Formats: sequence, structure tokens, C-alpha cells
Amino acid sequence: MITSLTIKNYALIEKLSIDFSKGFSIITGETGAGKSIILGALGLVLGKRADLTSLKNKEEKCVIEAYFEISKYKLRPFFETNDLDYEDETIIRREILPSGKSRAFINDSPVNLQELQELSLYLIDIHSQHQTQELSDEQVQFQIIDAIATNQAAILEYQALLKSYKQDKSNLNSLLNKQSEAAKEQDYYTFLLDELVNAQLKSGEQETLESDFENLNNVEVIKEAIDKSLAVANEEQIGVLHNLNEIKASLQKIISFSLDYHTLFERITSLTIEFDDISDELNRCAEKLINDPEQLDFISQKLQVIYNLQKKHQVSTVDELIAIQTKLEQGVLEIGNLGEEILALTDAIQEKTLKLDLLSNAIHQRRIEAIPVLSQKLISILETLGMPNVRFKINITGTETYFSNGKDELQFLFSANKGTDFGLLKKVASGGEMSRIMLAVKAILAQYSKLPTLIFDEIDTGVSGEIAIKMGEIMKEMSQEMQIFAITHLPQIAARGTAHFKVFKTTNGNDTQSELKLLNSEERVIEIAQMLSGIVVSDSALNHAKALLN
Repeated sequence: MITSLTIKNYALIEKLSIDFSKGFSIITGETGAGKSIILGALGLVLGKRADLTSLKNKEEKCVIEAYFEISKYKLRPFFETNDLDYEDETIIRREILPSGKSRAFINDSPVNLQELQELSLYLIDIHSQHQTQELSDEQVQFQIIDAIATNQAAILEYQALLKSYKQDKSNLNSLLNKQSEAAKEQDYYTFLLDELVNAQLKSGEQETLESDFENLNNVEVIKEAIDKSLAVANEEQIGVLHNLNEIKASLQKIISFSLDYHTLFERITSLTIEFDDISDELNRCAEKLINDPEQLDFISQKLQVIYNLQKKHQVSTVDELIAIQTKLEQGVLEIGNLGEEILALTDAIQEKTLKLDLLSNAIHQRRIEAIPVLSQKLISILETLGMPNVRFKINITGTETYFSNGKDELQFLFSANKGTDFGLLKKVASGGEMSRIMLAVKAILAQYSKLPTLIFDEIDTGVSGEIAIKMGEIMKEMSQEMQIFAITHLPQIAARGTAHFKVFKTTNGNDTQSELKLLNSEERVIEIAQMLSGIVVSDSALNHAKALLN
């Protein structure tokens, strides 16, 4: 439960610090006094977004700090999961800086808003007037029934499975579309692949083939050039090799006369050896020369195949063609594998469908069992709230559609008086009736949710007199199990509280501030008397106030 709240530099509040107790606390005040400001500050602590308009003094930061006693509510696992320090008295702090940046802390550990919002679900339920209207919403009605039916765990399991099921369905549709498109293109891709496979491409072969083609295509020219070279080199009397040997012999005679001659002799010796080797190589080349028209035709055809493929695929090397072949092979393989993937995914969807049906049937059955319990509890409470002839007709219908919380459709019908037909809440229930129904719902849900704190913000709209007294008594009874706050304009409800806070404004020069004060016994009598008769309190109003309090 919340034990204290400190607010600095927020809206009309410069500084405020107040302690709260367990039981039933009342908050009253004139319209515009600042009750909504208190709720707004508490909302920031619970994770709502903030902006600079929240700051009273735009040059100073706003700080809101709330203390919660949580030792009885088994929240240690939440703190461990989120790597937070657990304390029986947990402190949540929210800061809004003049720059507009916002910071949040749980027990002095910085957290993001999502973590703050998740923790707040275990701490406080703030009921606003807007929520009363949401009572007509089908999802809210389902939440009420599911709380009685203890369906929460089953619905969480169903929702996780439904998410996986929908993802599988989406993947299956994608695969089927892919298979359809692939089928249209498969023949063409297979044809392209066959062309590449039949070409028997090898890395680096294009350069070898082009070299062999040039040799075979010019064999006569090459043979003539080599023969002429060998003739010049090896002519017995005037050949180059003969002349080199003559020069070598002449220089050998004078190598002892000078180092220069010796150097020249070594050079001509090397040149002779190199030229002799060149001559031998030319002989070998001449021996290898073969005039082979068939091989020339084969190489020509193979090169033409490569050139045609390069042109078709807009590439310039055999390696690029091989890469395209590999990609096509993978694509054709994928097309072949699509059928297996589709079959496996179809089986998975069928299995999940069976599980979803089992879960949704279990959820449905528990809802059917919970409806009489909910209806009886609602009628029992509402009879005490001046609705003796109230009736509910709650119909659950199973469908074949997977909704977010099962496969059911819900019709929540209501009749307040004898002889009137059942109708939808939003169409036949008055504002006062909606307020009473919502209080009854909250009283019932409090038995199941086990929340530490519940705040009612003017849930008494549209009621007065004896009904208001009964509503106050119900809230006081609820406070035996949890901390209850009621923001109210009705003295009948205000008198039922165990603690009474008043929100009021003060003016100092041009500055207006909202303040919150815990009233003592005498101040409480006067506040309730003013709620009965206005600012000028009569003796009868005082006596009436005392009677309400007693």
C-alpha cells in the first residue's frame, strides 16, 4: 500500500508531503481545488508520460516521490527479474527536469517507463469516471468474467500460442506465394542452369582456351617464324651461335691482359649459354607444333559457348558464370525444399490449432461456470444499493474465430426494473446505475485481484442520499482487505472514511497553490457540514454531519 507521497514543483503544488494509512481514506475539496493534480502526480509515479507544463517553476525540476509497503504482496520475483533492489518499503521517484527530460527511479535504481508501468499494475488501481463508461466495452466485460473464472494464466498461454500461430500462418502464406511465383519461373531458371551445367565451366579455363586457339589457328605462321629463327641461329658458317662462339674464342685469348676483357669474356659466355638454351626451346616448340583442325574446331565451339553465356548473363569472366550457376542451383534447390517447408509448417499450424482449441474450450467452460457466480454477486451488492429488481443476462457464444482472449463472443445485458426488457449496458443503464454497477464490479474483483490499493475518483456520480451511504459502506468493507481511497463530493461517502484529507487552494499575492491536509475530528465535522450546506454552516448541517460520522 502507499504510505506517503511527496510532491515538489508540480502544477499548483510548490511542496507537499503527506502520509497515508491503511483502511478507507477520503479526499474532498471544491471543484478545481487540485484533486486531479494529486492524481496526476501519482500517475507520473506510476509511469505516465510527462511534459514541461507539469512544472510550477519552469526553472526548477519537479520531484514526485511515493513510498509503498509491499512486504505482503509477493513482489520479490518482479524485482529479481528486472534486476532491481528489493525493499519491503519501496520508494518510487520521478523527476522532470527544466530541459523537459524525465527520469524514474525504483529504490534509487534508474528504470524506464515500461518497468515503472509494469510495477504499477501490482500496486494501485486508479478508477476514473472514464473507466465507468468502459464498463460497456466487451473487452472490459471479458476481463471481469475472466477474473472470476481465474482464466488469467490460461489466457496468457493462449495469447502466446496465438501469436506463434499467427506468425506461422503469415510464414505459410509467404511460402505459398513464393512457391507460386517460383513455379512460374522454375522452367526458365532450370533452362538457364542446364545451359551452364552442360558448358562444364572451370575456373581459369577461358585464358587457356584462348591461348590454345591462337596457337592452333596460326600454326603455319608460327612454324615459319620458328624455322626461320632456328636457321639464323644455327647456320654452320654464319649462324648466330657460330658467331657467338667465335667471339668467345677471340676474347679468351686476351682475358689475362685486362680485367675489362675478362668481364667481357664472362658476359659473352653467359650470352652464348642463354642463346643456346633459346635455340633448344625453339626446337622443342617446333616439335610440339601440330596442325589439328578438329581440336581447333572443338576449342572454337567451347569458346563460343562461353562468350554466348557471358553475353546472356552480362558478365565477363568464367568465374562470374560459375557464381551464377551456384546461385541458380541454390534457387532450384530452394524451390524443391519449399514443398517440405510448407508441409512442416502446415503440420505445425494444425498442431497449434488443436492446442488453441483446447485452451479456448477450457477458457469458455470456466467462463460459463463463472457467469452465475458473477451475476449472483452483482445482484446481491446492487440490491443493497437501491436496485432490488436488477437482473443480468450474460451470454457467452463460442465461435470459430480466434480472438485475442479466446474464441468467445459476449453479450452483457442488463435490466434495472421489473417488466423492462434486457438491453446493452451503454443503452439502458443511467449514469447512477453505471456508477453502482462499477462499484459492485470493483468490490467483487477486489476479492480476486488482491491489489494493495484502489483509488475511486468520483465513482459516486449520479447517486445521492441513502444509496451514497450504502456505497460508502461497501467501500469501507472493501478497505478491510485493501487500502481504499475515495475522491468524492458526497458527504454520505466522506463520512464513512477512517481518514479524511481536504484539498484546497491558497493565494499569496499573485501565486496560487494547492495543498492537501489531513483533517482532525473537528475539522472533519465542519468539512462534511460544508459539503451538506455550503460555506455558511448551519447548526442543522453540523448536527447532520455529526450524525453521518456517528
